[in-house]
Amino acid sequence: MAIDELEKKLRPPEVQLAPYPSKVITLASGETMVVRECRREDVPALLGTVYPLIEVAKDYYDVVACRMYNEILSWYRYRIANMFTLVGSVNGEIAGIVTSRHVDSHLGMSLHTLTIKRGLRVGAQLFAAKMEHHLEFLKEDEVWIVAESPIGFKRWMIEYELEDRSSQYPAVRHELGGVPTFVLTRKLWDAVKAVKNTGTRPVPPEVLKTADKLKMPNEYVQLPGWKRNA
Repeated sequence: MAIDELEKKLRPPEVQLAPYPSKVITLASGETMVVRECRREDVPALLGTVYPLIEVAKDYYDVVACRMYNEILSWYRYRIANMFTLVGSVNGEIAGIVTSRHVDSHLGMSLHTLTIKRGLRVGAQLFAAKMEHHLEFLKEDEVWIVAESPIGFKRWMIEYELEDRSSQYPAVRHELGGVPTFVLTRKLWDAVKAVKNTGTRPVPPEVLKTADKLKMPNEYVQLPGWKRNA
């Protein structure tokens, strides 16, 4: 009982978040990707997917993978407040993962985006889905965003024309650290969501069922040296 009471004190306070409604996206390859919110039972497959990328330096996958592994594990072990994870899967195989955190009714804190199935803008699609959840379903006013790789900077800061608030440091500082903080406001989101945020709802039951049990990828395309079946 003493341990149980201590555990209660260790866990951060959480609010009940609105669920993210699943959607389906047709990729440039013609494949169907289901985007859904993750459940705790998905964690082993998520961690198993992220872990091999910790040693991949290309495009800063090592930094993102380390941090995302920590975020997902912290969520699983109740050590991070109000986090959500979205996953994109093709025939159940994980194609990409995004993590984020609800701070309050005003603010969302974007954490990380990790693309497994490269070359099809999977990461861009999932990032847009994450922003959709923050601004459309969690009803926040703005989302703070940072980039840890040049490709991330191009995809988010430049393509979304995000508001640069780095000059307001330290008053505006993303919780991931000292990298420059950019912001997606509701006004900016309304200007780009018709183009950036694709997909359809509801997902047909037979398609949604393919994403019910997640599978780790057999190989990491364009990330040489990682083949699970080798």
